[in-house]
Amino acid sequence: MTAKKQVIRAALAAGVLTMASIGAVAVSGSASAAQHSQQSQRPGGPVNRIVGGTVAHTADAPWAVALNNSGSPSPSGQWCGSTLVKANKIVTAAHCAQEAASTYTAIQGRDVLTQTGGKVSKISSIWVDPEYGKSPAHDVAVMTLATPFEGVATLALETDKAADKAGAASVVYGWGSTEGTGPEDTFQKVTVPVLGDAYCQKAYASEGYTADGEICAGYEQGGKDSCQGDSGGPLVLNGRLFGVVSWGVGCADAGNPGVYAQVATYAAELQQQIG
Repeated sequence: MTAKKQVIRAALAAGVLTMASIGAVAVSGSASAAQHSQQSQRPGGPVNRIVGGTVAHTADAPWAVALNNSGSPSPSGQWCGSTLVKANKIVTAAHCAQEAASTYTAIQGRDVLTQTGGKVSKISSIWVDPEYGKSPAHDVAVMTLATPFEGVATLALETDKAADKAGAASVVYGWGSTEGTGPEDTFQKVTVPVLGDAYCQKAYASEGYTADGEICAGYEQGGKDSCQGDSGGPLVLNGRLFGVVSWGVGCADAGNPGVYAQVATYAAELQQQIG
C-alpha cells in the first residue's frame, strides 16, 4: 500500500508543498528559508479551503485575518489565514511564512476577498518557530504588521493543554473554494469536534501525528473540514485561539481529520514574540 501524504493547507497552486513526514526537512527561522518536499495535488485542483461550512462574517470574528501573497495564483491573492492577537501581531502557520515579508498583505474585515474594504497592512517582519522542520510539529509563526489594526478585537491564546479534550466543539475559519459546498473567496466557518490524540495517532500512524503539539479535529465520517488555503487560520474554542490550521490527508475525507498546531504547547514562545 502506498503511504498517504500529509498535505499542508496553503493555497500554493502549482507550487503546493506536501510532506511525507513533518520534520523531514530542515527549515531555518528566517522568512526567506526555502522549504523542499515532495509535490502532490488533490484531484480537481490544489486550491481548496473550508468544506461543508457556512458563510460567516468578519464583523462577528474580527480577529480572523486573511493573508494574501503576491505569488498567489488566485486572482484575489489569497494565500493563508491568520489570527490577530495584538494590534500589530498575527499568528499563522510556519509553512505559510516561508516567503519574503514584503510579499505578504494582511486583510482584516473583508468578507469577500474579491471585493474591497476593511483594513490592510503589509508585513514588516516574520518569526517562524525555529524548530519547525527540524522536529515534528512546531507549525507556528508570528508576523508583525507594518500598520497596526488599531481598535480591532484580538483573540487570546489558549494556554491550557487540557483544553484538547475529545468532543470539544471547536470552530475553524477561512476563505475561499469549498469543493462546491459554498462560495469561493468568501469567509466561512465550520464546527470540527476534537477527536483526540489517540484517533489521529492511529489514523495518521505513517504521517507522524504528534500528540504533544498537535490537535486532531473533524468528523470520523468526513464531510466537514478545513483544507488548502485555510492554513494558518484560527481554530477557536471557548473564545481563545485553540489551534492553527496545519495539515491533513485530503480534505473532509472519512477517516482523515484535520490536524492543527496546538497553541497551548507553544504559548510561551508565541507570547514572547507577541510582547
